[in-house]
Amino acid sequence: MGLYWSFGTVLLLLAITAPVALAFGFGGASAARSHFAPLRWFGKTYIAVVRGVPDIAFFLFFVIALDQGIEYLRHKVKCPDWDMPIRQGNDFVVCAQAKMPLGNSAQWIHESYGFALAVLTFAIVFGAFAANVLFGAMRAVPHGQLETAEAYGMSRRQTFWRVLVPQMWVYALPGLSNLWMVLIKATPLLFLLGVEDIVYWSRELGGTKTPTFTDYPHGDWRIYYFAFLLVFYLCFTKVSEIVLDKIMARLTFGQATSAGEAQRKAAV
Repeated sequence: MGLYWSFGTVLLLLAITAPVALAFGFGGASAARSHFAPLRWFGKTYIAVVRGVPDIAFFLFFVIALDQGIEYLRHKVKCPDWDMPIRQGNDFVVCAQAKMPLGNSAQWIHESYGFALAVLTFAIVFGAFAANVLFGAMRAVPHGQLETAEAYGMSRRQTFWRVLVPQMWVYALPGLSNLWMVLIKATPLLFLLGVEDIVYWSRELGGTKTPTFTDYPHGDWRIYYFAFLLVFYLCFTKVSEIVLDKIMARLTFGQATSAGEAQRKAAV
């Protein structure tokens, strides 16, 4: 049952992370092209730093830092009389009331907390890549159309939302499609965040040197479990390609792009 539930965990992660990462990306791209210098620096720094750090290093460092940061703030509020150092060598020690989640919390709370950290981490990492794609897509929209909108009396905000944003998606979708495929392939990183995903359970159930083996003795079946995962991921990515192609056809309809021109000629 753990293996079956892990498929739902992966699909739920993708369903939540994709729009959240896209929101991070849109915010980062908008900040990077802002006329307000500090906001523009923040957006470009976010894109450059997160994209420049290896994913596995970011996943290992950020989650630990975020978790300890939350516990540190809770410790300062809930245990003001604490007289021992929080940093004790390599140990990070806070009072029991400041733990996230509490030690006596139900198991589902611990799992939900770990899953929420995973979603946030995935969203920040892939949001930076999405921001870079969207920033390029915004710059790809013909500047003459923006000038025309302003000439008709539109404000900068109206030009952004009514002209730039609707047209940028056709330029952004190829990059976002690739990013979606990478996100699918990155789901095994859940194990690094303490979430039991399908790769973890395939190794547990298929191996002969795991705790599960003592309850269900068998030969080394990992090849069969991982072969099934191979088929699962290939089918998932194939379905994603079909759906993305349909979205691309819908977005390019009537657009002044090569794909839109091909559709126009085919209709004639």
